[in-house]
Amino acid sequence: MLIAHRIALDPNNVQATYFARAAGTARFAYNWALAEWKCQYEAWKLDNRQTKPTQAALRRQLNAIKREQFPWMLEVTKNAPQMAIIQLGQAFQNFFAGRAKYPQPRKKGVHDRFTLTNDQFSIDGCRIRIPNLGWVRMRESLRFAGKILSATVSRVADRWFVSIAVDTQDDSHLPQAKNQGVVGVDLGVAALATLSTGEPPIPGPKPHKALQARLQRLSRSLSRKQKGSANRKKAKAKLARLHARIAAIRSDALHKLTTDLTRRFHTIGIEDLNVRGMVRNRHLARSIADMGFFEFRRQLEYKTVMRGGQVVVADRFYPSSKTCSACGHRLEALPLVVREWTCPACGVVHDRDLNAATNLKNMAVSSTVSACGEEGAGRTRKSAVKPASVKQEASSRFSQK
Repeated sequence: MLIAHRIALDPNNVQATYFARAAGTARFAYNWALAEWKCQYEAWKLDNRQTKPTQAALRRQLNAIKREQFPWMLEVTKNAPQMAIIQLGQAFQNFFAGRAKYPQPRKKGVHDRFTLTNDQFSIDGCRIRIPNLGWVRMRESLRFAGKILSATVSRVADRWFVSIAVDTQDDSHLPQAKNQGVVGVDLGVAALATLSTGEPPIPGPKPHKALQARLQRLSRSLSRKQKGSANRKKAKAKLARLHARIAAIRSDALHKLTTDLTRRFHTIGIEDLNVRGMVRNRHLARSIADMGFFEFRRQLEYKTVMRGGQVVVADRFYPSSKTCSACGHRLEALPLVVREWTCPACGVVHDRDLNAATNLKNMAVSSTVSACGEEGAGRTRKSAVKPASVKQEASSRFSQK
């Protein structure tokens, strides 16, 4: 199983400058290869006798001209431009397969990253050795044992991180779920999650709403600065740090919630929410985006696999809120403003969110029974190992199969 461990770096000024130059070199190589790919592909379409562009051919072409035309590329690791072109080739593969849109140029300050292959770096405890630079301190050591495949150094605001991909032998590094049964989870805007167990609703941190006034103030301050000035650069850095803080608060809350659910319950029932369609509602778009529904489902899916559990996803049009969890009666319509309703068939008074969570639990139970023959059945885990911290995350690129 491929797992990516993201670790914060603690570089000095010289090392941070090297990272910025390597990221700029990778960005330049990516954009150069993208422009060459377009030109060569158009020429191939006009004349099929021409060579069709490939990432391998573009890498050879760059190696042949970089010493004369781009000598500054030699000041950083050779992996920076080469891996950028390989990633461009993967982007075109995804595009032609219909899995992604046409590749776009990378922008400075947005795509500041470069990748190293496993033979170009080494790890010793809480430090990593970067080519042409030396040892750089990491905030923590690598938590996974296995074959190290690659490392990607990236910048978020003014901080640098390294994401190390590891091929682990065991498909799980967390202890097995306590198997407290099946739970249904209903996501919402007022409360992040409502559980079918009857526990108090779990509120969301809503970091964007809490820091919106400060965000607006810093945005106005940035817009008033003269372009290209040092003050504008400082204001931009302040705004980037605030955006990073908002994302970190949201990610922390989601990690704690998903870790708690996967640690306690073996089977979890959720809805297949159309988040892209939901954010089109201009009245609720900001609140929906502030909750992070898609990230919640992503974390929940890979963490349940690691703990030997499973996630049962209801159909997008499953009427979880309109169906009575006691008798099964279904309402014709249930406006969003109605938070409690009484079943006309059996007279039970329902809380909208708790009723939806209960229906998701019943759906998960019935799906598990029909698929596996008994409630809560699923794959068994191998022997448990030392658990990771609450925030431990596997990258979506490597955790999905």
